[in-house]
Amino acid sequence: MSTETLIPDATAVAAGPLEIIVKQADLLRELAASQGVVERKTTIPILSNYLFEASGSRLSLTATDLDLSLCTSCTATVKKDGACAIPARRLLDYVKLLPPDANIAIKVLENNWVSIRCGRSNTKMVGMTRTNFPVQQSFPSSGVIPISAQVLSGMLARTIFAISNEESRYTLNGAFMSIKAESITMVATDGHRLAHCQHAGKFGVSGEVKTLIPKKAMEELKKLLDSTDAETVEFAKNDSTLFFRIGSRLLTSRMLVGQFPNFEAVMPKDPSKIVPVKTEVLNSAIMRVAQFADERSRAVRMRLEKGEVKFSASSTESGESEDSIEVDYNGDPLTIGFNAAYIADFLKAVDDDDVRMEMKDAQSAAQLRPAGDAYEFRYVVMPMRI
Repeated sequence: MSTETLIPDATAVAAGPLEIIVKQADLLRELAASQGVVERKTTIPILSNYLFEASGSRLSLTATDLDLSLCTSCTATVKKDGACAIPARRLLDYVKLLPPDANIAIKVLENNWVSIRCGRSNTKMVGMTRTNFPVQQSFPSSGVIPISAQVLSGMLARTIFAISNEESRYTLNGAFMSIKAESITMVATDGHRLAHCQHAGKFGVSGEVKTLIPKKAMEELKKLLDSTDAETVEFAKNDSTLFFRIGSRLLTSRMLVGQFPNFEAVMPKDPSKIVPVKTEVLNSAIMRVAQFADERSRAVRMRLEKGEVKFSASSTESGESEDSIEVDYNGDPLTIGFNAAYIADFLKAVDDDDVRMEMKDAQSAAQLRPAGDAYEFRYVVMPMRI
């Protein structure tokens, strides 16, 4: 069965009296996958609903907040083709409480009321007509780029934490993605640190396909990738929208518009001090010292000397702490300050036992990278004055 048949066209299902029977486990799986997209705090009531559409032997579910949409589907016994909108949070909470091996009968009644029967349970919810639900864009018929699901998931994990949360810095509220004939690159920054990863592959594109992916779209995409056994993501875009098709699920997102910073200009070149260290050893030392750092700045001082790195932090509220680790380093001494949380974020994203710290001086950005990583993961952190 082609993917297209798994995701019905939103215009193909009449707004009739839907009547279906669906397995609780199947319905719950798709409701849970869509829940993060549903708009909870909205002045537009329809956005807090799922759109149900039934046709053939499939039930299609769509959730949207206008910027982000997810259309997914599952097998169902369709007695009557039709469509309706059902309150998302209430439906999910109710379906969770039904037996996992049970059949759920869903039927649209008069005035958009929805009957939900399961064994001895009989519930009615106040729904809405599908005509109020935003029309969804169809997946493009050309310009589709297949990307390894595992590779895309790995790149999201290595960049999403570095995205800015400041709404005023609009173009930094997402990640830059570039796809060339033989590589895919993803970059995120908040102005204080930058995460950059690149993976080799054959993508069959001419020139370069560039886009900015919003943070929420990345978060939902990562959840979908973590819960799928699909090996490939089909990516496409038009002038305003990004499309990610994963098996029977289609995630669409409004594209961020603007100029992403020239990240190549801030990537450190020819660092003079390179320090190899065990990932877990570095993380443990920093986390111990960080307990006594200033709560606002999270500043930790790092003193690089021959054979060891010393860490220290202090604050008037909590006290002070020092720690050190042995390293293979014989260069000149260096004292530099970092935000401990920034270093911890990088170490959480690393799945390698060894990392390298690369530095030049106390005023220049430092670079951290795994010793061996298929993603060519590079993390740049600006120093702090301490």
